[in-house]
Amino acid sequence: MKRLILFFILGTSICQAQELQRFNPDTVLTIRLDSAVSIKGERINVQMFINKVTSDTSFYEAFRKMKQYSFTAENRIFTFDKKNRVEGKIYRKIFHNNQGKYKMQYLAKQDSGKLFKKNGKYQLYTVEMFDYIFMNAYNSDFVKTDATASGDKKGNESYKDKLKTLLFTPGRPVKGVPLIGSKTQIFSPNMRQYYDYTFYSGNYLDTIPIYTFRVKVKDDLSGWTKSGLMIKELNTIFDKRNMQILGRSVTMNYGNLVFDFDVKMNIEMGYFDQGETILPTKITYEGNWDVPFKKEERASFLILHKGYKKEH
Repeated sequence: MKRLILFFILGTSICQAQELQRFNPDTVLTIRLDSAVSIKGERINVQMFINKVTSDTSFYEAFRKMKQYSFTAENRIFTFDKKNRVEGKIYRKIFHNNQGKYKMQYLAKQDSGKLFKKNGKYQLYTVEMFDYIFMNAYNSDFVKTDATASGDKKGNESYKDKLKTLLFTPGRPVKGVPLIGSKTQIFSPNMRQYYDYTFYSGNYLDTIPIYTFRVKVKDDLSGWTKSGLMIKELNTIFDKRNMQILGRSVTMNYGNLVFDFDVKMNIEMGYFDQGETILPTKITYEGNWDVPFKKEERASFLILHKGYKKEH
């Protein structure tokens, strides 16, 4: 059960001590926003944004649509020791070829530092989960046939489903994760007393007019209350022209007797096919976690997707 909890945390997740100098800032978090928007119309209000966030499927569909394209992914991973010194580095440049039968071609592959166990597996669960989801080690995300469409889901597929619940439908409970499953329900009547819900006007990538819907733990809560809230901040950006979701960032921090983690993740989208299709362009993660009798894990990664070419 502990392994399940660990994979969920790792898959969905900056530690305050880590404070890495970002060489590629997260656009979702650095959008220049106007003052909070105050609109009295029935259509644009906080509840509308909550409904959009909890019911939207286009964000997830953007990832599924990658199977229709060939594209190049650049992946950078850094692992750190307890003093936040770089311990290991991974760089992958991968061409995902979805023309005909799916093929994955490594264009560049560089490793350095302490990364692997004697049996060849990664030392850190963080890196193993990253490999599973984004480098396609198990051939699950980018191939055309959905291997998890039916039957019971076990192992990594089950962990990935929990990741999808948090990132693609935030606000819903995450089933099968003891101790924290209900703490993701940030829009429930009971949880609303702890959060501020605001929306802002701004521009994404300098040209796209957007709303940023921000859910953030209230500043005036006691330290004890704040420590019991897992999701500290959730930002979702919407294209004003069609209310499509173009990006999301989540900050989580929580600790108890079983585990302790502090993570931040950011996903950004872009328009392709002459503005007809939204696809992922950048994913970043920074964080650390700690459990009894296990080595504390500290890692960050940057994923860039480029050169999408429609194949189907």
